[in-house]
Amino acid sequence: VQLQACGGGLVQAGGSLSLSCAASGRPFGIYSLGWFRQAPGKQREFVAAINRTGASRLYSDSVKGRFTIPRDNAKDTVYLQMNSLKPEDSAVYYCAARQSAWGSRIIRDYRYWGQGTLVTVSS
Repeated sequence: VQLQACGGGLVQAGGSLSLSCAASGRPFGIYSLGWFRQAPGKQREFVAAINRTGASRLYSDSVKGRFTIPRDNAKDTVYLQMNSLKPEDSAVYYCAARQSAWGSRIIRDYRYWGQGTLVTVSS
């Protein structure tokens, strides 16, 4: 599966931004999906994940209550809705897919990765 993430940009602290990740190449519904991020000089970290049906979602403690991860299987797209953004949310955001019934917080569990989209939150 090929993943194409977009929607990044510059936003003020407290603002909102929505990322999207469109998939192509194989049936979208067989994949669980995740969002990860990597800030300059830091390791890539887990942000959120959703299972193939959308019934189960995982969030990191740092974004819980502020971010949501819906998916639209009819559009082969997963989203990351980010609210109440903070400067520490600034990073390159990556979407990823794994052929599994369940999402995961672990980077190596994902085989397929998008190219990343930059989010910058100004204070």
